[in-house]
Amino acid sequence: MITKLILIEGLPGSGKSTTAEMTNDILKEWNVDTNLYLEGNVEHPADYEGGSYFSKTEFAQFLEQYDEVQPIIGKHAIERCDGFVLPQYKLKHDPDKTMVPDSFWDQIWNHDIYELPLEKNIELITDKWKRFVEQALAGNQTYIFECCFIQNPVTIGMIKYGASQEVVMNYVKQLADTIEPLNPVLIYVDQLDLSRSFNKAVQERPKEWSAGFMYYYNNQGYGKIHGAQGIEGTIAVLEARKQIESSIFNELNIKKVKMDNTQFDMDSHKNRIRDLFIDAVRM
Repeated sequence: MITKLILIEGLPGSGKSTTAEMTNDILKEWNVDTNLYLEGNVEHPADYEGGSYFSKTEFAQFLEQYDEVQPIIGKHAIERCDGFVLPQYKLKHDPDKTMVPDSFWDQIWNHDIYELPLEKNIELITDKWKRFVEQALAGNQTYIFECCFIQNPVTIGMIKYGASQEVVMNYVKQLADTIEPLNPVLIYVDQLDLSRSFNKAVQERPKEWSAGFMYYYNNQGYGKIHGAQGIEGTIAVLEARKQIESSIFNELNIKKVKMDNTQFDMDSHKNRIRDLFIDAVRM
């Protein structure tokens, strides 16, 4: 069976984006119809990047409070999981949008799906993955996703809420069961020297990224429980994340491979990807 979903995972600075783009390029060389979604894509078909959730009661109150924007809210609201999801980017860029008070956007951000209690986040994300699988099975494309399969459950579960390894493991396994009909392939991009790769990412990316990343990792959930501080604390949390992701990887019953990208040798890395998909996609 042809692979219809390729998942690229790994820690920050490991080379996930590069690996996803290389995979996309290789498959296109072989005339495979691909659809690449990198981290942060607001149109992601299996995840919510900038989505807000309101229960039915909250949604009714929200509509009443901001009567002047009711047509815009109603146009973009999607009914999901006994409530409604609002895509933030569509609200912000709607040409018919009128001026609204700051409190409107405060509520939108406070109801972000990745700010919800973990149980509700799992319900919404799992529901979206199920809908994506139905969509993918009906078409002929091969989808390539960067980081949403393992990273996001681990980030919200362990990093944000300090959830146990068992809870996070079960979350990812539930997603793995959901995507099984797509004959998925998982590539985990590994780095033997985590500190080096993270510091490389810090040097290459904007300061706002590293500041926000370290704040997120040190000041809530696992990092807060363990007193993480500064870049050293962030690296310690990343080490813990690497351990749980390694356990998840070992437990998953799907086609999977770890690729050591410590040397950042792009030619060698691309050849390994090419060798993997000769069998996984072309046959």
